[in-house]
Amino acid sequence: MSDLYDTDFFAWTQRQAAALAAGKASELDWLNLAEEIESLGKSDVRQLENRLAVLVRHLLKWAYQPERRRTGRSWQRTGFEQRRRIRQLLRDSPSLRQRVLALIEEEYPSICRQTAMETGLPLETFPETCPWTPEQVLDETFWPGDS
Repeated sequence: MSDLYDTDFFAWTQRQAAALAAGKASELDWLNLAEEIESLGKSDVRQLENRLAVLVRHLLKWAYQPERRRTGRSWQRTGFEQRRRIRQLLRDSPSLRQRVLALIEEEYPSICRQTAMETGLPLETFPETCPWTPEQVLDETFWPGDS
């Protein structure tokens, strides 16, 4: 079965699913199956991390380039879309919610560097730590500086 894993991944997934559904443990490729399941969880974390990075980048642009808000409405559209997708991800995997703060903290320096490159603003423009709580970042009505 592990030969099939290496040569035709899709066929391998279909056979594994059929064996699981039929309760045929002897037909399961346990090692590769375990790795794939672990990979699924990691994929959700990477997706959350990427969506949070895009969202926080747009919040920074909104906060530190107020003169561009009129032309930067795409920042809001992107922000709404990222929040919607994050909400779906957290609905499907609620335990990921506890990772939001840590992911923002870990990625914030990179987010600032990328935002500085995209905007031309000096890196020092942005605070050393994220100025918003995870609740604010995820709140689709929150935009820094809006009343």
